[in-house]
Amino acid sequence: MELREGSYFIQNVKALDIAEQFGTPVYVYDANKILHQLNTLKTAFADVDVKIKYAVKALSNLSILRLLKKNGSGADVVSIQEAHLALKAGFLPSEIMFSPNCADFSEIEEAVKLGLVINIDNLPFLKKFGAKYGSSYPCSIRLNPHIMAGGNIKISTGHSDSKFGISVHQLAQILDVVKQYTIKIEGLHIHTGSDITETDVFLKMADIFFSVAHSFSDLKFIDFGSGFKVSYKEGDKVMDVADLGVKLTERFNIFCKQYGRNLELWFEPGKFIVSESGHLLAKTTLIKSTPSTTFVGVNTGLNHLLRPMMYDAYHHILNISNPTGEQHVYTVVGYICETDTIGAGRKLNEVSEGDILAIKNAGAYGFSMASNYNSRLRPAEVLVINDEAKLIRERENFEDLLKGQVEIDL
Repeated sequence: MELREGSYFIQNVKALDIAEQFGTPVYVYDANKILHQLNTLKTAFADVDVKIKYAVKALSNLSILRLLKKNGSGADVVSIQEAHLALKAGFLPSEIMFSPNCADFSEIEEAVKLGLVINIDNLPFLKKFGAKYGSSYPCSIRLNPHIMAGGNIKISTGHSDSKFGISVHQLAQILDVVKQYTIKIEGLHIHTGSDITETDVFLKMADIFFSVAHSFSDLKFIDFGSGFKVSYKEGDKVMDVADLGVKLTERFNIFCKQYGRNLELWFEPGKFIVSESGHLLAKTTLIKSTPSTTFVGVNTGLNHLLRPMMYDAYHHILNISNPTGEQHVYTVVGYICETDTIGAGRKLNEVSEGDILAIKNAGAYGFSMASNYNSRLRPAEVLVINDEAKLIRERENFEDLLKGQVEIDL
C-alpha cells in the first residue's frame, strides 16, 4: 500500500474505493507483492535446483493458489483437505508435499492414492508406512533438529519439546525402521519455526542435514522449510534472503559433490510469500474515551485476525481516510465479546467514526485462521491484479452460519 497524491493505493487502485465497492471488513491482497516475494527466493537460489513449495495453510484461497501455480510454485499442505484444494488449483500431485502432524493415518493412505509427496514426522507412522508400502512408495522424513529459532516458543517448531518431527537423536531408530521395511527415503525435511532473521540458523540446519543425509542413498531433495522473517514495523530486522542464498548455496553445492549427485533444494514459505501483500480494511464504529485510554472500535476482531491475541503479533495500522491528519494515541479494539485488542497505544492520524483503517501484514494466517466466533460472518477477499480489484471470495451471510446445522424435534 502506497501513499500517493493524498490517497493510499494498492497498485493503481485506491484502497478507499475497494472498501466502498466491496464493503468492510475485507481482506485485500496485492498480486504484485506476492510474485515479488516468490521471485526474490528464486533469484536468491538461482545457482541450485530450487523448488518453492508454498505453504497453503498461510492463505488457501484458490485464486492465490492458482496465481502461485501459474508462476512456478509448488505446494506444501498439512491436511488432506488442503491437498484437495491444491489439486483443484491445478498443482500436479508430484508438486505437492504432504506434511501432516498428528493426523489420522488414513490421510496418508489417501495422499498415497492421490500420488502426493509424503513427509512423515513420527516413528509410529514411519513403521505403519513401511509395513503397508515397503519399497513400493517413497517418502520423506521430517527431522527435529533441536534448534530453537524465531524467538517465540509458540511459533518455534524445531526445539527439543516440539511435537513436530523425529528427533535427530533417533537416527539409529529411523535407520532400523527403514532397513526393516526397505523404505525408500527420497527426501529429508526440517522446519524450525517462523520469524527467523539469522542466516546462521539455516547453516546450522545444513550441518545437521548434511551429516544425516549420507545415511540415505536415494535422496532426491532436501527441504529446509522456511520461517523467513518479514517486516511488520519500521526498523524490524528481517531475513537477508540474498545473503542466505549465497552462503547456503555454497554449502549445498559442496554437499552435493560429496553425496555424488545434485539434489533439489526445497523451501516451503508461507508468510514470506503472502504476509506483506495483505491488508484487512475495517470501518471505525466508535471512538470511546476513558480517563486512561481512547479506544477505536472497528467492525472486525480476533474472529478475522487472530494473530495479535494468539501470538501477541504486531500489525501496523493506518487511517487511510485521513492520511495527513494530526496524530493521536489510540488503542484499536474489535467487536468480539472478549479482550480483543488489535493494536494498543498506537499513533494514528485522527480517527473519526466511519473512517477506514488498514491493518497491514494481514496476508498470512489472517483469513485462513478466521472463525465465526460470536456468530460473526467471515469477510470477503479481494485480489488486486493488473491494476484491477477482483472479488475472490464472497462475504458470508446468515445462511452460511446455518449450513450444516440440523434442527431436531425437542
